[in-house]
Amino acid sequence: MKSLELENQGLHKVVEDLRAALFKLENRVRVLERSPAVPCAKAVAVQSAKEEDDDEMDLFGSDEEDEEAERLKEERIAAYAAKKSKKPTLIAKSSILLDVKPWDDETDMSKLEECVRSVVADGLLWGQSKLVPVGYGIKKLQIGCVVEDDKVGTDLLEEEITKFEDYVQSVDVAAFNKI
Repeated sequence: MKSLELENQGLHKVVEDLRAALFKLENRVRVLERSPAVPCAKAVAVQSAKEEDDDEMDLFGSDEEDEEAERLKEERIAAYAAKKSKKPTLIAKSSILLDVKPWDDETDMSKLEECVRSVVADGLLWGQSKLVPVGYGIKKLQIGCVVEDDKVGTDLLEEEITKFEDYVQSVDVAAFNKI
């Protein structure tokens, strides 16, 4: 029974030593997280100096450290916000492939393409086009464009192109891809 009591006291001592070591490590991590990046040699020197002062450590924490940490946090947030505001915003763009169908096989397709390309809007850039056979000698104009999503929509394009009633029967969106 006596040996168990001695062993129990020894284990209590080991647990207390481990708790003290853990407390020191937590404080070291807290200090390192608060301070700006310090070269390794300086960090070791600062840490060894702090270990000597561990006997005078405030076990319950102080309001001064919390205020300092809060001030440092606010400064970092302000610096991050300033850095982020300088970064250019991302402009959402889409690639659209339109099928423009003529009334019949006698429609002048070069004039039809000229009319379609005459549609101008801020945020609209026309791309390549080609004539695709539909049937019975009729060909449709397949034309690509890149649009800024906030400025140009498919409805606007369809309305503007169908205004050329002499050449255009209908306009369909063949493909729509976000860029």
